[in-house]
Amino acid sequence: MLATKINAYNVYNGGTRLVGLSDEVSLPDFEALTETISGPGFLGEIDEPLLGHFGASEIEIPFRTLNEDMFALLQQGLAVNLTLRMSTQAIQESTMATDFMPSRVVIKGKSKGFTGGKVKQGEGTGSAVKVEVIYILIEVNGKKKFELDKINFQYKVNNVDLLAKIRKQV
Repeated sequence: MLATKINAYNVYNGGTRLVGLSDEVSLPDFEALTETISGPGFLGEIDEPLLGHFGASEIEIPFRTLNEDMFALLQQGLAVNLTLRMSTQAIQESTMATDFMPSRVVIKGKSKGFTGGKVKQGEGTGSAVKVEVIYILIEVNGKKKFELDKINFQYKVNNVDLLAKIRKQV
């Protein structure tokens, strides 16, 4: 199947669907921690990624207005457990028919702040909650594609455990 767009999505907090979201949630970026390597035998420098180690990342959950769902995510000290469920529209290459496949993103982390937004008659506030990402799982069509668990030393791509050898050695 050739995935073309998100047809519909919902965001859940601990299994309960959040309402009042705006139309877009940006997934977090992940940048590997690196060290610059240089010296004899190298032509210049190489930024060598440290396998499985990433800098801090966050996700912002936007809301159209100030509401109870938003404030439920702000309880510092409690874990945030978000799931984004998507129906991805796709084209069947053999028949050119439109089809759909599920995708899911699970994010666990800690609340790290919010944007209050603005108050203007006839418009949404543009409020948002910021969550520090400690765990993320991305599934496409029922297959685990990316999983990072910073606390439990897990890093998987295409469901392959890239840190298994390291865990056995330390």
